[in-house]
Formats: sequence, C-alpha cells, structure tokens
Amino acid sequence: MLITLGSPPSDAETAAWHAVISAAHVRDLPASAPEPSRTETAGKLRVPPVSGRNVHLAVVARDGTYEGVASLLLFTDETNRHAAFLDALVVRPDARRRGIGATLWTAIRAELAAQGRSSVSTVLELGGAGEAFVDSLGFTNVLRLGWYVQRVAQALEEIPQHALPEGLRFAGWSGVVPDGTAEAFARAHDARRDVSGPSRQLDERTPSWDVERVRTAARLIEQRGGVVLTSAVLDTERDDAVVAYTELVLTAPSDTRALQYDTVVVPTHRGRGLGRAVKRHLLGRLRELHPGVREIRTTVSDDNESTLAMNESLGYRRERPAGIFQAKL
Repeated sequence: MLITLGSPPSDAETAAWHAVISAAHVRDLPASAPEPSRTETAGKLRVPPVSGRNVHLAVVARDGTYEGVASLLLFTDETNRHAAFLDALVVRPDARRRGIGATLWTAIRAELAAQGRSSVSTVLELGGAGEAFVDSLGFTNVLRLGWYVQRVAQALEEIPQHALPEGLRFAGWSGVVPDGTAEAFARAHDARRDVSGPSRQLDERTPSWDVERVRTAARLIEQRGGVVLTSAVLDTERDDAVVAYTELVLTAPSDTRALQYDTVVVPTHRGRGLGRAVKRHLLGRLRELHPGVREIRTTVSDDNESTLAMNESLGYRRERPAGIFQAKL
C-alpha cells in the first residue's frame, strides 16, 4: 500500500522511515560513510525546507513496516518553479526486485506532472544500485563530484593558522548571523553564485540571497536538530564588510563528522589565501566548541580545480565518487 506521510509525520512514521534508510545505508554505502542519525531523519521529515515543500511517500507492508520510501522537494522560489529534487528513493534491501522502487517512482512522476515540473535531479554515489536504477529511468549524470574527508586533529596539528593582511580580521558565530553582520554576510553569500553554481546542464539555479534568506537557512538547520558554525573575514576599512566566510554543519550535536558547507571569497579579495585562512580559523573554533568532531566531509565537483587544490592543502582526501543526476520530463 502506498501512503503519503502526515505533515508532520508521527513518531511511528518517522521510526518506520528511518528503519528503511538505515538498512539501505548498511547495504549500499561503504563503511566509511556515516549513517544518518534518527535526529537527522526526523528533522528532514518534520521541518520543511527553505523555498520549497516536501512530499514524503512510503510503501507499507502488511505488518505495518515500510518496504520503501521516497522524498520529493518541490521548489517554491520563482527561479526554480520548473524544477524539483529527489531527496530519497530507497527500498529496504530484503524487499528489492518486487517493483517497489517502480511504484514509488510512478507516484513521484505523477506528482511532478501535476505540479508542472520539467526536470528533477538527485545526488547519488557512483557504481551502486541507485545509479543503475536512475539510469533505467532516463536520468543522466550532469555533474561529477567526489566526497572528500579531512581529519580534524591532523589538520590542526599540521596546518598553522594564517595571519591576515592588514585591515582584515576574523569573526565567528554559531547559529543565525548577528544583526551587525547580517547585511554584509548576505552580500557575501550572494557572491557564491559566480563561483559555485551548478553545471550548465543542471536546470536548478541558485537564487539570490538576502538577510532573511540566510537567517532562515540557519534557523532551518537548528530546527532540524543540527548546529551551524560560521567563520568570516571582515574588512575593517570598509565597515566590517564580509570578504570571506565558511560554514560547517553538524546534523546533530553528537555528530563526530561535520559537513563543510559553503566557502566563499568575494571577487575583489580572491587570490590572497583568504579561503584557506578562514577554513583554518573555523577548525580552531570547531575544536573549542565541539571537541568530539573527528572528521569533516564535503563534496567538490571534479572540475572545480581551485577548491580541490585548496582542500588538498588543508588535508582533504578523496573518499568516494558521486554525481548529480537529472531527468528531463
């Protein structure tokens, strides 16, 4: 039986969903890949995203357990009303090859058509069951990525803190950006669109950022049970304008692996080593505030040579390949 989860889902629905995700993770992903926590699963199911709404579907067995789940993100910002993101389509390992994945995809496809979406994308590990499944549905790999991992203790020991050029200083905060820095941070956030935008083949586009959007994004992480840490470089000669920043996210406070989010240097300050400097600064704050975090993981596209070089100098090592896959509808 195919159902749509409640909004928000019940504790029983969340537990049944997490059981599918956990079982599939153990079967499909390498041992080094961190298993999603119950906190992360519940947060994604219960707290709607920024500029979008979710549709959560499940195929229920006779005993009430879930045999497969799917989560679709329908963008609501004007830039991306034509597109959608398939956040999950997972079948429990012992229920595979019985048409459950096809049932979920048929329901997802109908929802996309009803909402007038012309494309849908997803992120997958390369070489696994997920890639073979989406290939059969007409998805193509439009952006090749790699997962990279940095060992925190090793990086702190081997990489000295950078001294900033005259007129610049470090700043940092946890959670939502402080009032005095909010507008400057939003402007710097918007600068990411010219350096980290998606592949030209990908229909999804990065919308513009303002104060409300950056604050909403940080609140979303906290509402889902996570933690966001930010370090920035401020220009003291230009009213503390944010000229570089980097963000780390823990999906739950007990995480031992953090996620590296954006690292951005505004165009007028590139080529001065500020990206490397601000990431090293955040490492120190991470050790002080969350000493249990042992590793940081991130994705970088295979053609982003500047970020790959910077991350290599900070001790990041490639762990496994992935890709953004897209289907035109």
